[in-house]
Amino acid sequence: MNLLIVGATGTLGRQVARRALDEGYQVRCLVRSPRKAAFLKEWGAELVPGDICQPETLKSALEGVTAVIDAATERATDSLSIKEVDWDGKVALIQAASAADVKRFIFFSILDAEKYPQVPLMEIKRCTELFLAESGLNYTILSPCGFLQNLIADYAIPILEGHAVYVTGDTSPIAYMDTQDVAKFALRALSVPETEKKAFPVVGPRAWSGYEIIRLCERLSGREAKVSRLPLGLLRATRHATRFFEWTWNIAERLAFAEVIASGKPLNASMDEVYGVFGIEPENITTLEAYLQEYFSRIMKKLKELDYEKAKTKQKSKKLTF
Repeated sequence: MNLLIVGATGTLGRQVARRALDEGYQVRCLVRSPRKAAFLKEWGAELVPGDICQPETLKSALEGVTAVIDAATERATDSLSIKEVDWDGKVALIQAASAADVKRFIFFSILDAEKYPQVPLMEIKRCTELFLAESGLNYTILSPCGFLQNLIADYAIPILEGHAVYVTGDTSPIAYMDTQDVAKFALRALSVPETEKKAFPVVGPRAWSGYEIIRLCERLSGREAKVSRLPLGLLRATRHATRFFEWTWNIAERLAFAEVIASGKPLNASMDEVYGVFGIEPENITTLEAYLQEYFSRIMKKLKELDYEKAKTKQKSKKLTF
């Protein structure tokens, strides 16, 4: 099976590409910058230049492709808006895949997207789900709600470096999942007929609040976190202010999403049926505790080694001075 992976340089997309290659698929990656995607080529993927926001580049990229796995989304550093990437671009990709007679299309949405019509990204994801369902493509929709990898920058590194960890509102409990595990579900969907033309939640074993994650990081690192609490009202005021200027619209849209995870409403779903359909064992899914424990054990070991080397260098310097 020949796969086209879109968004393969992202946090999730690269794990999908890595697993697809390991499982023996012929992998093609649509990339805007071959230089930034060089690691994918080193892994064994074929790179094709293109951009979902430039529909004219998609026809050649889809030639000979059996299935598409779409892991692309707008990034904070992009000059384009969420609408341009996550709606206009996705519509163009779905239409091009349909015209190319692609047999399978895997799309990553967001859990509970239909519950937040006021949040641009959530509403766009919901609309894309509907558009995909009406496209005639043989699709599978997977809906995660948060990745374990993002916790490193949000919690672990600030705590280790003595910087503030920002907590807003009531911090909704979120069932984070390792992107490597999300990739398992994406690849498994290609070979399981029961996943065709259906949508599934893809979430971790348990939902964690921000404060629970902070306490766990403190215990694993042996360091106290500096917690900075931002009132939800301030977040809303900032979002409304940024809507006045076109160049800050992306910020406003992301702040709207931040309100979702500050509402106190859990982002979680039962995975009992999903595990059965996909034939994946729950015990093979990485827990948040195990993920952070492995991260901190590696980092703390490295820090101890660095402290030892510094002490050793300092001791040599004293001997030379003497």
